[in-house]
Amino acid sequence: MTAAPAPVPLPRELALRLLASMLLIRRFEERCAALYGEQKIRGFLHLYIGEEAVAAGVMPALAAEDAVVATYREHGHALLRGMSPESVMAEMFGKREGCCRGRGGSMHLFDAATRFYGGNAIVGGGLPLAVGLALADRMQGRERVTACFFGEGAVAEGAFHESMNLAALWRLPVLFCCENNLYAMGTALARSESQTDLCAKAASYGVPTLRVDGMDVAAVHQAAVTARQAVLESGAPLFAEFQTYRFRAHSMFDPELYRDKAEVEQWKQRGPIHNFTARLKAQGWLSEEEFLELDRQAGERVEAASAAAEAGEWEPAADLLKDVYTPREPA
Repeated sequence: MTAAPAPVPLPRELALRLLASMLLIRRFEERCAALYGEQKIRGFLHLYIGEEAVAAGVMPALAAEDAVVATYREHGHALLRGMSPESVMAEMFGKREGCCRGRGGSMHLFDAATRFYGGNAIVGGGLPLAVGLALADRMQGRERVTACFFGEGAVAEGAFHESMNLAALWRLPVLFCCENNLYAMGTALARSESQTDLCAKAASYGVPTLRVDGMDVAAVHQAAVTARQAVLESGAPLFAEFQTYRFRAHSMFDPELYRDKAEVEQWKQRGPIHNFTARLKAQGWLSEEEFLELDRQAGERVEAASAAAEAGEWEPAADLLKDVYTPREPA
């Protein structure tokens, strides 16, 4: 006998909002994959399909004054931070209507208005930036949190250890959010790390830790609320490991030869959207018609963003050196 899904420990309105957020990310990423196949999006493209519960759960736990630093797999974080799908999609196309006028592309989304400071193509590159943002807040006496997202592959980088050390030493309000999808770019954690307990690594610097089921959006959200409050109250960092899994390859160039298809299918049975929807339906909080309406709304938003990007303008060649090179004034 199959056990009934556990009740969702969140208010219904919030639970439906989290589901809608995951649907928006999923439809956006699926559309990006299709557009990449049509060669309308070029370059590197890293999809968040399968990991939606982490961004969907953490983002609403943050305040508007908090800062967010993400990785190259950051489309979902940017959308839920408040960046419009139109500005994100236009950036993917390389159009001037994009959040960085088309110059950053998929891996370098940025929006100062929402305090979304990347998008960072360097593994672990956002960690020192997060420490700097938190240090600035501490020096200015601002009660804010900097949420820094990174994958488990970044834990092998020197920047991780330097950042963890300084954040703990200086007691800086950083919420370190490790999205552990087990394979980094394409190497299993156990093949690259002698110590696979990531919380133990953070704890070695005296940083409190949390380990969370990153496939359960309700668990992620509750943990994020608790973690942010702990950082605010202590004024010190906290490390949260969200155990998740990407259903697609690392990037569109990845032949994905390092993991078994059966393993991927097994993880898909724990898919965050499917299972959360089933729990809501079992509680009587969601009908199939309501689910289809939420999905339709997400799809329409993404299609509108795609159409806007298609209609956008390319940056004129005359502007290519703008903000890149400034001629020296004549003597």
